[in-house]
Amino acid sequence: MTQATLPFADDTSSPSARQAADRCGFALGWDHARHGLLPPAAHLLPQNPLRQGWEAGRAAFGSRTIAATPAVQAWLALRLDAWQHGRHFEEVQVTPHYLAQLWVERCPITRRPLQALQGLATAASEDPAWLAEPARIARLQGEAGYAAGHLAVISQRAAQAMSGKRWDDARLMAVLAAAHADTAVSAAAPASDELEGLNSAAWTRLATLMSYVTPLPHEVAAAIPLRVLPPNRLRLLNPIQGLQLLITRQIARPGFAARLGQLAAWLPGITLQRDFHKVVHGLLPRAWDGGRPLTDAQWRDRLEDAWADPRLMRSWQRFALQLSAEQAEALVQRAAKAGLVGQAQQVHIHAPEQATEGWALESGGYVGQAKRVNAPLWAGFRRASLGRNTDAHGHHSGIGL
Repeated sequence: MTQATLPFADDTSSPSARQAADRCGFALGWDHARHGLLPPAAHLLPQNPLRQGWEAGRAAFGSRTIAATPAVQAWLALRLDAWQHGRHFEEVQVTPHYLAQLWVERCPITRRPLQALQGLATAASEDPAWLAEPARIARLQGEAGYAAGHLAVISQRAAQAMSGKRWDDARLMAVLAAAHADTAVSAAAPASDELEGLNSAAWTRLATLMSYVTPLPHEVAAAIPLRVLPPNRLRLLNPIQGLQLLITRQIARPGFAARLGQLAAWLPGITLQRDFHKVVHGLLPRAWDGGRPLTDAQWRDRLEDAWADPRLMRSWQRFALQLSAEQAEALVQRAAKAGLVGQAQQVHIHAPEQATEGWALESGGYVGQAKRVNAPLWAGFRRASLGRNTDAHGHHSGIGL
């Protein structure tokens, strides 16, 4: 087989990497033929593996093709992007149906409405069309390939700002953006509170979102304010963040007082129970400041913004650091079994090897590589997690309330 030279990243020019990339390209071409689609013109040269797979698929399927739904087209486009950059793509769980469930009307980072993302949804925001930003399916864990659990739909602007950064880099950018905004104000310079495309609040939300899919020491995870609620199908790798999210979500549901009271009763000791109630009493007035929210978007903003208060964070850390990661995970699991999560939500506890299944962490998220730069980061982490109800196909809808 004649092989084409493609712009793969890093050391994918090794023989094993090239063979793996060619197999991926061939399979991608095969699936284009299966759905009766013509691959992009740039990949139709005879020596291109995608072209070869497409021709083999056409010979196998003939006119017996399967209609390509918009979600299938989005799935193929994402696979093509991964292949062109030498990224691993996990095809068992990342299906067209899975991708369709990732769609959000508004970027969780910038809080701006998103333009329709071809294949997933049409924008239905009531905001003016000129406010909408281009959308993108992004990997939140930079060391992983395209796999279920850390993919999210965010704005193109947020994705570009995130590129090449870790969660703690984003946290530092939030501090620098705040300082940049203060300097501009004091110097009476033209108003601009953004740094590399995002303001301080957006950088903080991005740091929180990225931290969910990064295994962290319990003490570090407990110190991160919950400045963004995780989107659908995101896996939370740090149990204390799962407990923080569980408590926060209760505020938006009727009957929260009884449920939180039951959760408090499971805590060992009066001191821990008292500190738990301080967290709840600190969260409530901030979530309801200005009146009870009326829409889901209002609830989301109120709950996220409540955690910007330093006093609430001090109360949370005082409570959270009295628990271990194992105790936090056990509380989340017990709450799920007792029905405290609600019918529309569900808790799914992953075994360590399942939490990052298909992420290709051993190769840094690339195809055919054997090196790992930050392997100790992933050793021995815990992974209590919260998730949506199971979908129509019986699959768990991921992690994140």
